[in-house]
Amino acid sequence: MSFSIAGKTAIVTGAANGIGLAIGRLFANKGANVMFADMDEDRLREELGAAADEGNIRYFAGDLREKLTIANLLSATIDAFDEVDILVNASRQMVVSDPLNPDDDAMESLLQQNLITALRVSQTVAKRMIKQSEGKEEGQAGAIVNLSSIAARRTHPDLMAYSVSTAALDQMTRSLAVALAPHRIRVNAIAFGSVMSSSLKETLRDNSDFREDIEDHTPLSRIAPPSELAEAVQYLVCDASSFMTGQIMTVDGGRTLLDPVAAPAH
Repeated sequence: MSFSIAGKTAIVTGAANGIGLAIGRLFANKGANVMFADMDEDRLREELGAAADEGNIRYFAGDLREKLTIANLLSATIDAFDEVDILVNASRQMVVSDPLNPDDDAMESLLQQNLITALRVSQTVAKRMIKQSEGKEEGQAGAIVNLSSIAARRTHPDLMAYSVSTAALDQMTRSLAVALAPHRIRVNAIAFGSVMSSSLKETLRDNSDFREDIEDHTPLSRIAPPSELAEAVQYLVCDASSFMTGQIMTVDGGRTLLDPVAAPAH
């Protein structure tokens, strides 16, 4: 089976920085057409520059919590590249929440950002994948990858809302995988930890001692760059993983193998 994604068209959300940006860049370097989507238009323009107006790179700025914005994202992708073969839901948010405060709205906010938005984007894009595969009886019609977290399987008092939202995303992945399998669309997720996401970078900027804590609780004793996670995503969308669907693949340097009462899952 081939690991190639050359000629495929991918939508990557949360692509203005961190892991989403790394995934989009890797895909583009591997010959895929990539639509980088994010709310931060200035950052998209800064990161992609003139390359976004030519070749195999485009960007779309908008709030994907709005249904109309999702429709516009798909339309912009089709206008630029004619089809869409891959969706990576990398847009995610992590905030501290108070599990005992009934006025804390972090749960509603993170369920909207990390679950509902990914679901709506997946539903919209999957419909297009199904339509464009009509008349084609072989090969995959599309691949969807959701970015989850090892927090879905661990507990930390300050991260209850984040843990619940990522656990729900994992179950959504499994459910969509079964629903879309008859249409030859695969849905998988990556639960990551000890990877240099944009949120972790901000945390380390405010608390440099936290790096040592994470490394001490990671058997491979390091924090991985986003590029390593991007390569795992490439595997899940290419033909080499054509018999994988509904799986939550862990990329965490072995961190979940240790005592769960450790550093918060990043």
